[in-house]
Amino acid sequence: MVSAKHTSTTGVSVKKIGPTGIAAAEDSLVTEEPLGLRLAWPDGGEEVVHDIAVTMRTPGNDFDLALGFLYGEGFITVMDQVAGISWEPDERGAEQPNLLRVSLHTRPAVDPAALQRNIFVTSSCGICGKASLDAISVQAPFPVRGESLRVSADTLNRLPGELEKGQRIFADTGSIHAAALFDAGGLTGDIYEDVGRHNAVDKLIGAKLHAGNLPLWNFGVIVSGRAGFELVQKARMAGIAMLVAVGAPSSLAVELAWESGMTLAGFLRGGRFNVYAGPARIVTGG
Repeated sequence: MVSAKHTSTTGVSVKKIGPTGIAAAEDSLVTEEPLGLRLAWPDGGEEVVHDIAVTMRTPGNDFDLALGFLYGEGFITVMDQVAGISWEPDERGAEQPNLLRVSLHTRPAVDPAALQRNIFVTSSCGICGKASLDAISVQAPFPVRGESLRVSADTLNRLPGELEKGQRIFADTGSIHAAALFDAGGLTGDIYEDVGRHNAVDKLIGAKLHAGNLPLWNFGVIVSGRAGFELVQKARMAGIAMLVAVGAPSSLAVELAWESGMTLAGFLRGGRFNVYAGPARIVTGG
């Protein structure tokens, strides 16, 4: 969903400069705005409220983004823990379109105060400033299976084109990340877009959590940017067996993929790609 007051694109006036000179024109930019995540739960007859993070995001699928973020960080493990999600009202009672409250039935699985990290999350880096690798390696609720997931190289090579073709906001702005599920036949459903690649994956996983579709065994996820450690971690938390990226992975992403039994491929462009972990799930001709 897009908040009531905010949209995924923003119109701006520009000066276009070309061979024939300067001309005034209108352009569309991807919207980037903060989203505060606030967690609340009952404790001894009172309500505990804790501000979890502020992430820079593109408005749209905000409830799914919140669910995916909380799930990926281990605050929640099943949808039944969530009592409700709502926009936090201001002092006049009006909805604040950049502050979400997620109410839980019981205290979260992870103590928010124990996450020794900055509370600010940028659109490019996910959760930054964590004290150690252990702080972001939360226990995954599902094993990685994907026994029947076998995807041909030809299918993987088609995915970037399918992804770009389905990116509505990218078509208007030319500057936004995307994530989508696929199987042996190609893309399988909705494409989730956001100015932050981590947010796009959170929106995807949050939507599947909300629909009761986790774990996502026998599916892969394609992302439009590079594949850092946290993207592999988010996929791992959802039981996803394969992550492919248009860009490059990081060394820690490759290490986590091998340790998790996942398939990881990168540089998916121009009819070729590199496989960094779990090559057995990729079928080649000949």
